[in-house]
Amino acid sequence: MDFRELEETLARLPSVHAVRVSGDRSRVREVHVLAAPDKAAKQVVRDVQTLALARFGVDLDRRIISVVQIGPDRIRPEEDRPAILGVHEIPEGARTTVAVSLRWHGEEYSGTATGPAAASARLRLVGEAALRAVERIVGDEALALDAVGAPAVGMRRVIVVVVLSTGSRGEAVAVGSALSQGDDAEATVRAVLDALNRRIVRPD
Repeated sequence: MDFRELEETLARLPSVHAVRVSGDRSRVREVHVLAAPDKAAKQVVRDVQTLALARFGVDLDRRIISVVQIGPDRIRPEEDRPAILGVHEIPEGARTTVAVSLRWHGEEYSGTATGPAAASARLRLVGEAALRAVERIVGDEALALDAVGAPAVGMRRVIVVVVLSTGSRGEAVAVGSALSQGDDAEATVRAVLDALNRRIVRPD
């Protein structure tokens, strides 16, 4: 198991600032979580368990997950993660346009996607708009949304995306996921960012 990828994925949970995982190749033995105090520690543990199961198929025992909660004034902000400014939908009769805006290192990046004004097409349009915004950040890569879904894992709804990319580093397939907190559109954007985390590099 790639513990670093597991750590990076879990660290993208809302209210979670950092994660450290220890164990051997076949088993996770300890998960240490640094989180904000705005959510109960038991809820943070459940979120960690759900995401690990949904993304990696790993069933973490709650007893190996420890949570330390520190206020935001004590944590250095993660400037390397694009922030979601907004997701907006503009109906145009039978069609609709979705616009996604991100902020990264003081700059704003936006992307749009237009398609059928149907509920079944909404998450795909949000994902495609998010990719157009990320393309403006990475510059030299072409990105495409291969698939988007919203499976239920236990009592939780998880947004999962599959992203294809081509560029100077060749072709790649990436998978991203995010727990939905009631806003599937924002969760879709977070899943796209999760999939492309390693391809978004700090500017010189």
